[in-house]
Amino acid sequence: MTLIRMGLEPHCAGSVSEALSLLGQNSFELCLTDMRLADGDGLSIVEHITKNHPSLPVAVITAHGSAENAVAALKAGAFDYLGKPVSLDQLRALVRSALKLPRPGVDRRGTDADSAPVPGAPHLIGSSPLMLQARQMIDKLARSQAPVQIRGESGSGKELAARLIHLNGARRDNAFVAVNCGAIPENLMESEFFGHKKGAFTGAVADHDGFFQAASGGTLFLDEVGDLPLPMQVKLLRAIQEKRVRKVGSTSEEPVDVRIISATHRHLADEVQGGSFRQDLYYRLNVIELRMPALRELREDVPRFAEAILARHAIDGRRPRLSAPAESALQAYHFPGNVRELENILERAVALASGDEITEEDLQLADERPQEVDEQIEGLPLPERLEAVERKAIMEALERTRYNQTAAAKLLGISFRALRYRIQRLGIKQELDARP
Repeated sequence: MTLIRMGLEPHCAGSVSEALSLLGQNSFELCLTDMRLADGDGLSIVEHITKNHPSLPVAVITAHGSAENAVAALKAGAFDYLGKPVSLDQLRALVRSALKLPRPGVDRRGTDADSAPVPGAPHLIGSSPLMLQARQMIDKLARSQAPVQIRGESGSGKELAARLIHLNGARRDNAFVAVNCGAIPENLMESEFFGHKKGAFTGAVADHDGFFQAASGGTLFLDEVGDLPLPMQVKLLRAIQEKRVRKVGSTSEEPVDVRIISATHRHLADEVQGGSFRQDLYYRLNVIELRMPALRELREDVPRFAEAILARHAIDGRRPRLSAPAESALQAYHFPGNVRELENILERAVALASGDEITEEDLQLADERPQEVDEQIEGLPLPERLEAVERKAIMEALERTRYNQTAAAKLLGISFRALRYRIQRLGIKQELDARP
């Protein structure tokens, strides 16, 4: 009755065979299946639709607490899932989202290498095999509500990928909220994520919505999710499982409807083994993984990246250009900071260039020749040797970024908070304070 009141005309099937017969005879906008059927399970229907009707969203209904079935369905290509007992509000929200999905090839924002992106929309550059693979995966993920974990080095475009998944999906008309998990003080995390009530603590002068409420109906992007402390991981897991949050100082919970996309430069499976990341949260976030390639894996695309960056520096229609030796040098460079480092290099080169052409010397690329092992470091005990190597890496990053600690942290692939801690622990802070 709920679907009929929404103006839909449902067709019912009591078995897998009956469902497959209906799918072969009719065109549908959504398939909703139970996981338990008379002659099989809903997973076989999901797999059939994914293979034979890829533009048809399919959602599954699972028994309460059957997280494994839900995850298996999402990995098989399901759009979303509902747990029993089915909430009618959640059912309506799921149906509305499914019906808002763009048809394949229509209104795809910035994911097609062969067509111009929607004006003003972010887009992926490049046509190398790894970039095409990432682009195809983004298209597929946009047609799902499954949690996605994006893995890649710092500066490799993880947030851009998350935005494209959002912009090409059913939630594109609602908010995309990006959160840097490593930049939030631990004592404020619960309030920032879930909100707080007036008077909940000193300074809480009014009710405040958190990230979950701000992303309602849209996407919540958790960047560097591996930096979350264990107590906050527990609270995040419960919010994702229950789809409800409680503001700090409140006695009641409120429903939230967000899609979670997370990102990390770490191998969270290793963090789970080491005890610094909860296994149950890992499996909730890592339903589907997307890997963004490093720039050194996309050498043939480097000129296209550079051209797009230099286009932003055009003055009076005059666009800076790379000399042939400069372009070759960029393609040979290893880019530890990926696209973000390429942007910094070119911005500096534009300022240094004497004309419209950028030379190899203007790029000021770091010397990549192998360095001899420092004999003093080599002779130290292991703990002191590791500290010396860590100290050297931090100092090199600071020098390359002109002592911009935020940029240095990104170059090193760690959070700003982690870099600040290491600077203090290794005695680097005194050196920085003494600089003129």
